[in-house]
Amino acid sequence: MAATRRLLALVASLLLVAACSLPRGAALESEVVNESRSAEPTFQVVPVTRANMAGVAHWPATGNYRSFNWIGATGAPDTSVISTGDRVNLTIYDSQENSLLTSTAEKSTQMQGLEVDQDGAIFVPYIDRVNVRGMTPSAARARIQRMLEPIVPSAQVLLQLQPGQNNSVDLAGGVGAPGTYPMPSRNYPIISLISAGGGITPTYQNPIVKLIRGGSTYEIFAEDLFKSGARNTTLQPRDVVVVSDDDRTFTALGASGSEDLISFTKPRISALEALALMRGLQDSRADPKGVLVLREYSASALRADGSGPNRQQVIFAFDLTSADGLFAARQFNIYPDDTVLATESPVTKAQTIFALFGSVFGFTRQVTTIANTN
Repeated sequence: MAATRRLLALVASLLLVAACSLPRGAALESEVVNESRSAEPTFQVVPVTRANMAGVAHWPATGNYRSFNWIGATGAPDTSVISTGDRVNLTIYDSQENSLLTSTAEKSTQMQGLEVDQDGAIFVPYIDRVNVRGMTPSAARARIQRMLEPIVPSAQVLLQLQPGQNNSVDLAGGVGAPGTYPMPSRNYPIISLISAGGGITPTYQNPIVKLIRGGSTYEIFAEDLFKSGARNTTLQPRDVVVVSDDDRTFTALGASGSEDLISFTKPRISALEALALMRGLQDSRADPKGVLVLREYSASALRADGSGPNRQQVIFAFDLTSADGLFAARQFNIYPDDTVLATESPVTKAQTIFALFGSVFGFTRQVTTIANTN
């Protein structure tokens, strides 16, 4: 009996040591936020509720968050304006005999590919150089015909414009058929260009449309661009349009369905949507009262009046067992480079300890049986 008691005491002491250092997949909420209760904490803990959600929403954005700027749709003439580098095709009809411009057999003459030079002019026989830059094709045709009237009064002029590089736009990537596209008119919207290029690459989860004009770059999420015709901006010659995938991510950790870098699948993601992208909380491990969002602010964002964080490192805490916490999580925006941590439930640790105790008691019963048999 004495030997059995000594064995039980040894097993119990080993069990207590093991219970204090049980392996876990995630930290407990109390372990993470414990330092915030010290006299000089190095980080701030903010329990997020509907009451303070409006204030927190106005705190500065973090990570590689980009506040996109865009150019709204503007009206423009429906027809193109002739520019340097364009080419003009002229067809001149004259039914008169002995015409200076046509032969007896042919009642028309064609002049193909007349390039608009640096001075904005083209050369037309008998009337020399004609300045057409800045004019619509209709106006340029009328000017050429007026200049021909003193020489060939019966002539009729047909003009066709072939836009050159200065009357084209570049679709540089992120679509089915990138390339240089002539502008069919000066009222050529960006969505029409993307459509002409075969549409956005289907593998992109949250594409961003970039418009490079001169020395400026404008950006917008494709989802936002397609929502409103007011954002379907009119292109200008030499514009460059690039479509790229969203490179923003947040980190998923802890007792969730996924521990990984998670890409943003839409322009804005709430805390609840982030959990869905993490494949939810593990029912057997996670603490729904301890969902934490870890975020780092710059020193310039700190505020002492409560209108912003008072520490550069902030932990936002959510209790998803209450309606208040759930509604707050629906309104809370996740920013790029945030870490969403699903903490471990303390019940999981207790259940493991109880299981260990049960195993030990079963073992001791076997020891006692063997001792009594002997």
